[in-house]
Amino acid sequence: MADRKDMPHVVIVGGGFGGLNAAMSLAGAPVRVTLVDRTNHHLFQPLLYQVATAGLSPADIAVPIRSVFSRQRNVRVLLAEATGIDLPGKRLLLDKGELRYDYLVLAVGATHNFFGHDEWGTHALGLKTLDEALRIRERMLLAFEGAERTTDPEARKRLLTFVVIGGGPTGVEMAGAFSELATHVLSKDFRAIDPSSTRVVLVEAGPRILAAFPEDLGKRAEAQLASLGVAVEKGRPVARIDDNGIAFGDGERIDAATVVWAAGVRGTKLSRALGIELDRGGRVKVGADCAVPGHPEVFAIGDMAACRDKNGVDVPGLCPAAIQQGKYVARAIRAELRGKPREPFAYLDKGTMATVGRKRAIAMMGKLELAGFLAWLAWMAVHVFFLIGFKNRFLVMFNWIWQYFTWKRGARLITTHTGVEPKLLLAAAPDGPVPSLRTADSASSSTPHS
Repeated sequence: MADRKDMPHVVIVGGGFGGLNAAMSLAGAPVRVTLVDRTNHHLFQPLLYQVATAGLSPADIAVPIRSVFSRQRNVRVLLAEATGIDLPGKRLLLDKGELRYDYLVLAVGATHNFFGHDEWGTHALGLKTLDEALRIRERMLLAFEGAERTTDPEARKRLLTFVVIGGGPTGVEMAGAFSELATHVLSKDFRAIDPSSTRVVLVEAGPRILAAFPEDLGKRAEAQLASLGVAVEKGRPVARIDDNGIAFGDGERIDAATVVWAAGVRGTKLSRALGIELDRGGRVKVGADCAVPGHPEVFAIGDMAACRDKNGVDVPGLCPAAIQQGKYVARAIRAELRGKPREPFAYLDKGTMATVGRKRAIAMMGKLELAGFLAWLAWMAVHVFFLIGFKNRFLVMFNWIWQYFTWKRGARLITTHTGVEPKLLLAAAPDGPVPSLRTADSASSSTPHS
């Protein structure tokens, strides 16, 4: 379709699940679409933890946005960062320039919520972007390398202690993957240490992990974590995080070289730039049509939106929900252009699942509850299905099959290109500085909208 300037202009901010599906669903529509993202790739966030634990390479779970729309002629992709919004003037402000719109779809995802302790972000590693996943991978591998070199048992104990804060699906998946990596994958790689002595601690402030699941499934997931050697601390909110580990309110400390934050999310700066009412988590409050109150031409979807659908269901921050919202917004725009009213959004719950480790998972699909190997197979199938691109699906399936039979993970690279200095090694070195560990890594990354 020709790029006619007189066509309505739909601007989409964010190349995550919501934004990508909104743009794809406008194929053939009489509109001009501009998709703005501050990276050049769509990221499959549910598998980020596998990049962080060396199970997959960055390119396995990311695809260039331009390649997705190479044949959709009414879509233009811009590498830019949205810095503000002029709602009365219908302008999206960018780091360089601006875009005028007839419809605006905001799908920028969410960021980490440290619950009033933003300084913790200096010491705890988050998991929202490829950069962050690579930082965790390097911190983890450097910890093992440092433990191999040190002769101090206390230093070695700290280096081999990993703390994951947050008992939701991301935290559970990270904790299980850390334990499996140490016990099975690295067990024969080192000589001076026993990686199976690694301590993994999952910390949850609430009374139980996986609170979004039925209680019996949460208990089964906790039992699966215990079988992997993961210690679960429930009902113990963190009071302090520093370079040496964490502390609870009662003063008890856990010394750890690696602390991962998976405890919550909040809205981004762009959400606040709207100047409208936000919920407690900083998300944009939208109507049942996913539109911003008072501005029916502006939609907010995905993790950045607090939406209650036409049936009174609070839409969860999951990728299937963002996909459904993206497709819904495209249908609403098409309907309006034909002079028809937009129908309110209705969320279809396709289930929730979380993996705990190899052959371990839980799944809830309607009234069906699964745990163990069957849930793990279902988890694998669903995640491969949602990956964009045949090549990505093939690579991920091949890697999973290879790891299943061999316990080997090929992405165990230390590159230090993400800003992680090898201070863990330097601190543990017995005889002065260590040689450079910089190696080549073909993948590059930066912080994406999601």
